[in-house]
Amino acid sequence: MGSSTSKGVEVAQSAASEPVAATNGGGAKPKCNACCVCPETKRARDQCMVERGEENCTEQIEAHKKCMRNAGFNI
Repeated sequence: MGSSTSKGVEVAQSAASEPVAATNGGGAKPKCNACCVCPETKRARDQCMVERGEENCTEQIEAHKKCMRNAGFNI
């Protein structure tokens, strides 16, 4: 039977995470997890990226990054 891999699982897990949201090293801790912060800008960013592609959504992406920074995340 050869070797079986969990590559599909790894891809699915990495796609679900948001690696850009890391807490800052020495400052105040964020009040909640990255997945729960800025739901409005996250939703707008995600919808834009699905409909128009990442390269056409810089305004929404930057708005979400700004919101994340304001919440205490280092992006």
